[in-house]
Amino acid sequence: MAIQWFPGHMHLTQKAIAERIKDIDVVIELLDARLPGSSANPMLAELTGHKPGLKVLNKQDLADPAGTALWLAHYNALPETRAIGLDASQTTPARQLIDACHALSPARGGMAKPMRVLICGIPNVGKSTLINTLTGSRKAKTGDEAGITKLEQRITLADDFYLWDTPGMLWPRIIVAKSGYNLAASGAVGRNAFDEEEVALELLDYLKGHYAGLVEARFKIDPIGALSDEEVLEAIGRKRGALLGKGRVNLQKAAEIVMSEFRSGNIGRITLETPAEFAEWLAAGQLLDAERAAKKAARGRKKGSGRREDPLPDPADDAA
Repeated sequence: MAIQWFPGHMHLTQKAIAERIKDIDVVIELLDARLPGSSANPMLAELTGHKPGLKVLNKQDLADPAGTALWLAHYNALPETRAIGLDASQTTPARQLIDACHALSPARGGMAKPMRVLICGIPNVGKSTLINTLTGSRKAKTGDEAGITKLEQRITLADDFYLWDTPGMLWPRIIVAKSGYNLAASGAVGRNAFDEEEVALELLDYLKGHYAGLVEARFKIDPIGALSDEEVLEAIGRKRGALLGKGRVNLQKAAEIVMSEFRSGNIGRITLETPAEFAEWLAAGQLLDAERAAKKAARGRKKGSGRREDPLPDPADDAA
């Protein structure tokens, strides 16, 4: 699935992070607890160098607790990394974040050496809502769509603790196909950038294998284990009255229902990937990406060779 999702302001965010990181002690990356691997920005490691990192699994109240435990253990086993879970029910998360940052950078603190923290995350991961909770005010705009935060801002969480917020940033190209679907299902990507029916079918395929009981209970449909993804989507559409003329199901409307119910948590607490699953998807994506790069390089060498041998190259080569 092709997703067009790297608008111009994300280039500016990338540049701002690269400039700011020189003065930063700890980098907080806010992740979606339902898809921690897919919502982690692969560009961030390049931009932040070897700065200590705090992984915050946000929206853990929407995620499967067993899945969250696996991801927290995975991140906490990494060097110079700590991980915590947060959700909307926690009204005072500032202490948790401050303590975790001081554990990662114990030499910082006090007015002489205030803690300087950068918080990053993909769009719609809940960063602005978290910041408003931390500050007890509406310093950051919020909304259920990608790309609300536009400008970098500094927030004081304590006299010696400064937090820099940056706009949500995606990355130019997805090499893990499953991540594209999971990000779209979560709302991290604007709806005009993907096919909703295709994403809903991929979502149902995973739910059918891991959370079939939740789907059956929420939509009041018969056991779905033996049904195709398309049949499950059609059954949901019929149950919810998403019908066209002559009893046909409006699959677009059914897809919107499925994704809305997932995003709101109405289906149940769901995690779309485990560390092991994501590692497998990533390895496959990297292999495929390397093969594509090799083929592209081979075509370039072939084209270049043709030009050196023939002063008037065939125009068809340029069109290839």
